[in-house]
Order: sequence, then C-alpha cells, then structure tokens
Amino acid sequence: TYFLFVAYALVSFFTHLPTFQTSSKCSTVYNPQVDYFPNKVKVTQAQGFTVEYHRNYKVVSVKNPWRNADTTFQYVLVQCNTPVPSGFDKSQIVQVPVNSVVSMSTTHLPLLDKLGLVDRLIGVSDFNQVNTPSVVAKIKAGKLQEVGRSNNTNVEKVLEIKPELVTTYGVGNPKSDSHPKLIEAGLPVAIIAEYMESSPLGRAEWLKFMALFFNRETEAERVFSQMESRYNSISKIASQAKNKPTVFSGFDSRGTWYIPGGDSYTAKFIADAGGNYIWNDDRSTGSINLSFEQIFDRAQTAEVWINSSQDWRSVNDVINTDRRYTKFRAVKYSKLFNPTARMNATGGNDFWEGGTANPDIVLADLVKALHPELMPKHQFVYYHPLIK
Repeated sequence: TYFLFVAYALVSFFTHLPTFQTSSKCSTVYNPQVDYFPNKVKVTQAQGFTVEYHRNYKVVSVKNPWRNADTTFQYVLVQCNTPVPSGFDKSQIVQVPVNSVVSMSTTHLPLLDKLGLVDRLIGVSDFNQVNTPSVVAKIKAGKLQEVGRSNNTNVEKVLEIKPELVTTYGVGNPKSDSHPKLIEAGLPVAIIAEYMESSPLGRAEWLKFMALFFNRETEAERVFSQMESRYNSISKIASQAKNKPTVFSGFDSRGTWYIPGGDSYTAKFIADAGGNYIWNDDRSTGSINLSFEQIFDRAQTAEVWINSSQDWRSVNDVINTDRRYTKFRAVKYSKLFNPTARMNATGGNDFWEGGTANPDIVLADLVKALHPELMPKHQFVYYHPLIK
C-alpha cells in the first residue's frame, strides 16, 4: 500500500544504509577478453551525463556543466591494474574503483551515503553545512578534513590528504570555481552538475554518475529504481486530486524576485504534486528575475506559496517584511510552505542536501501541502507550513 512504501522511504532516509559488497580487488593478470564491468548503469532521466562502456574502461562525459557552458568534461575510468587506453589526456584518467574521495558539495554526500561509500570520504568543503547523519558522525569522530569552499579551497590541504578523487561543481566563474586550481595542482577532479537538470528524478539519477567511479553500478541501479518507483506512485496519487490549486514559488532578494522557470525542476515538482504553477507558460529551465510589480498580478491570486524567504517562520514574519503581502491570497489563508524543516544549528539546510537525493520524499511533502486529504498520515520531512 501507499503508506507502506512511504514508511519505507522515511526509514531508508533516516537510517544508514548497509554496506554493499565492494568490488575493490584489482586485476592481477590482465585479460583483454574479459569485461571488467559486467554490471552497467542505464541513464534514463538525467540529461547532463553519459557513459560509454569498454572492456576495461568507461568514458564518462558531462555535457552541460553549468549554464551557457561552452565546454564539456570527459573522464576515462580505468579498472586498476589494466592498461590505460591511448588518446586521452593524463588529467582525464581515473583509476577505479576509487578508494578515497573529497567532496566539495553537500549534495554529493547523500549519494555516497546511499551507495555505502561514506567510509571512502576523507574530506568535505565546510563542516557547518553538513546534514547527512553518517557524515556528521565522521566529523564528530575527527575522521574528516575540512578543505574550504569555492575560491577559498585549501588546495595544499587537499594535496596533503591525497584523495584519489575530488568531486566538485562549477558555475562558469573562474573567480569562484574551485576545479581549475584543483586540476592545475594535478588532482583528479570530477564535475557533478546535477543542479543543471530540469527534473527531480534527473537530479537524483546523478547517483549513477557517482557510482561509476566506485564500480557500484548494481547498487546505484537498485537504489534509483526503488526511488523512481516511489516517486511515480506518489505522483499517481496526486493525479487523483479533484482540483489543482494554483501555486507560486519564489522570493525577493534586495528588490529582485527569483522564481523558477516553467520548465524547471521546481515546476516539475509542482505539476507532479497536483499543482498548477502560475508561470507554467514560461519555457525557462532555470530561474527568472523579476520585479515585484511583474510578479504581483499573478502571485497575489495564487492559492499556495512555496519556497519563500528562508528567514520566515510565521505568517507574521511575511507581513512584517512587506505589508503588500497581505494582498496575497496565500498569505490571507495561511497557505505558505517552506523547505526549512531540517536545518542544522549552523544554518545548513538539508533540503538542498538530502532533498536533492530524495525527490520521492520531497514530492510526498508537496502533495501533503497541496492535497492534505490524499496524504493524511504523511508527516512533513523537508517542508513545513508557516504558522500564524
């Protein structure tokens, strides 16, 4: 039943997954006739990466590393103790399975956790932002190094702990991106660009990208298949709703409003949760920047408002920020929901960490917000209603 698989989702989220069988043994004698990767992933939802399998190596390509990128990244993952193929730059070669990794983004941590690979993690960018329980435990035990964020990355420290892989991300700004100087230092770097995906399941499928570096394809396929099944089941429940409330998503920052485009992953979440996004006629996959006057005509009539200011905890906070919000229907009827239910003591928001890797749970929260009658027993995990 529905409640059983939601219960399973919550249990799998809040408990540490068991360690999987590790394919860590290197070949002693190379046999060119052997397929060293008998278990393969099939990419079905993500648009940003591909993998091409060969007998003893995999060619992994990141096609769209950041917005308006004019470059791609390619990695050649070679089974350890087998020949390195010719025709590739040395910086592209990574020996697999990787035995130690530094993660420069909290969104990578749930992927390692779901694959049973937190034991390989030796460094993270910022302790204060971490929410993943198994990683928090390693921090408290003094078993992780903190290496700094973005342009403040301590390359010397990363070199000192000698990871076999550094996972990071890019935005196309050499002043803030960490990967150029990490690559220049001779470190093996992989760009993970899940944030560029325009669907929740597309973002979550980067679990398979991570798995490729550790030969954990079997585990990735199993975990993602279960997650996808739960997501689709919850979406099917939402499709039974008799009406689709209009939904506004966005917030003001220093006079500019940032709202999701009509083809963004947030818009997809709203549609799958049985909502009618008020900017669904827009074809942007990222965010749109607008003035208050531009958003007012549409937003004031929206029945539900999600993803507003992270600082708001109550409806009174909303009204005290700007009296004009009293004209918003969602404010009048207290239909505001923020993804700030799981924040640590130093401000790290698990919605941007665990939520990316658990789209089925996020979707259940949104269905609860839009159609509480369809999810009477579900308890909010990432979202919560703003109280009066």
